[in-house]
Amino acid sequence: MSAIADAGGFRRAFGVPEFRALWTAVAIMRAGNQLGRVALAVLAFERTGSAAVTALVYALTLLPALIGGPLLGGLADRYPRRRLIVVCGLARAVLIALVAVPSIPLPVLCALLFASQLLESPAVSAQMAMTPDILPKDAYQAGIAIQHLTSQIVTLAGFAAGGVLVAAAGTTGSLLINAATFVSAALIAFRGVRFRPATGTRDSGGRAGRDGPAAGLRLLVGDRRLRSLLALAMLAGFQVVPEALASPYAAGLGQGTAVVGLLMASIPVGNVLGVFLLTRFVPTPARLRWLGPLACAASLPLLASAFLPGVATSLALWSLIGLLGAYQVTANAEFVRITPTERRGQVLGIASSALVAAQGLGMLAGGLLAERMGMTGALAVAGIAGTVAGVPAALGWHRARTRQADDRAADAAAGPGTGTADTGLREEAPRGRR
Repeated sequence: MSAIADAGGFRRAFGVPEFRALWTAVAIMRAGNQLGRVALAVLAFERTGSAAVTALVYALTLLPALIGGPLLGGLADRYPRRRLIVVCGLARAVLIALVAVPSIPLPVLCALLFASQLLESPAVSAQMAMTPDILPKDAYQAGIAIQHLTSQIVTLAGFAAGGVLVAAAGTTGSLLINAATFVSAALIAFRGVRFRPATGTRDSGGRAGRDGPAAGLRLLVGDRRLRSLLALAMLAGFQVVPEALASPYAAGLGQGTAVVGLLMASIPVGNVLGVFLLTRFVPTPARLRWLGPLACAASLPLLASAFLPGVATSLALWSLIGLLGAYQVTANAEFVRITPTERRGQVLGIASSALVAAQGLGMLAGGLLAERMGMTGALAVAGIAGTVAGVPAALGWHRARTRQADDRAADAAAGPGTGTADTGLREEAPRGRR
C-alpha cells in the first residue's frame, strides 16, 4: 500500500454513512461532556467555595472509568452494541438533567454524576468495538485516526469555549445542554447505525454468555500481540507527566499563567499534527513497524526539557512529545482489530481502564518526584524511565509481529486449506512458550 493510497482512507471512512453517524454521535457526546465538566467545576465551587470539593467533583467525571471498564465493558459483547449506545446515552441524559436541578444536595449530585460517568464505559466500549464492523479494512486505520483527532480537537475547543458558554447559559443551563447532547447522540446512533445482534458467546440455550472480566483478562494476557500493544500504549503514563508539572515548569522559566496554558496545549496540538501526518502520509505497514521506536522516542523530549531550554524550545519539545505520541492511534487501532469480536467490548474495557490508571499514576508519581527531586529532576526521571520501559515493550511487539509473519509463511507453505485464514482477528496458536 502506498502512502498516496493510504491518504484516501479519510475519504473512504467518511464515505460510509454508518461511520458518519457514529462519528457525529460521539463528537456531540464528547462536546457535551466537556461543557458539563466545566459547568460542574463552576457549580461545585459556587456551592461550597472549597477547592477540595471542586477537585472531587471534577475527579468524579474521570475516575469511574477505572471500574466501569472492567466491570461494564463486557456489556458491549452481551448486548447489541447500537442498543447499548442508545440506552446509555438516554440514561445519562436523565441523570445529568437531575444533576441540573437547583439546590440538589451535594452528595446526591455526586452519586448521580458517578452513575452517569459509569455508563460512559460500556458506551465507549461498544463504539470502539463496532468501528471495525462498520468500516472496510482499507479505511479502518483512517477511521480510528479521525475519531482520535476529533476527540483531541473537541477537548481543546471544549475547555476553551466551556467557560464562555457556562457564563452565558449558567450552570443549570449548561448541564441541560449537556443532557440534550446525550439525547441527540443517542438518536443519531439509532437512526444512522445499523442494528447488529450481540456478538458474545452463547450458552447451550442460546443466551448471552455471562463470563466476567477474568475471561477478557485471560485473553489479553495470553496473546503476545495484545500484551505488547497495551504495554506500548501504557507508556502514556510517562508522557503525561509534563501536564502535571506545567505550572512549576513555567515558573522555572520565569513565566506566568499564560505560558502554563501554552505548555499544556502544546502536547495535544502536537498530537493532532502527528496523527494527521502519520495516518495521511505513512502506509499502515510502515506505521506498524515503527510503533516500537516511536513509543521509545516519545519520552526523550522529557529529558531534554528538564534542562529548561527556554520558552520557545520547551514548547517545541512538549509539542514533539505529542507528535511522537501519535503512535498511540495506530496501537489502539491494531489492538481493536486483532481482538476477537465476541470479546472486544470486554477486552477494550479492561485495556481502557489500565490506560487511565497508567496516566493517573504517572501524574501522581510525577508530582511526588517533583516534591523530592525538584521539577527538572522529575522530568529527567520520567524521560529516562519512559525510554527504558519502552524497550521491552517494543521488542515484544517486534517478536509478536515476526511470529505472526512466520505463522503466515508456514500456512502458505502448507498449501491452501491447511492453515488458518488471516482475518486479523485470530488468536495466537497455543505454544509451549509465549
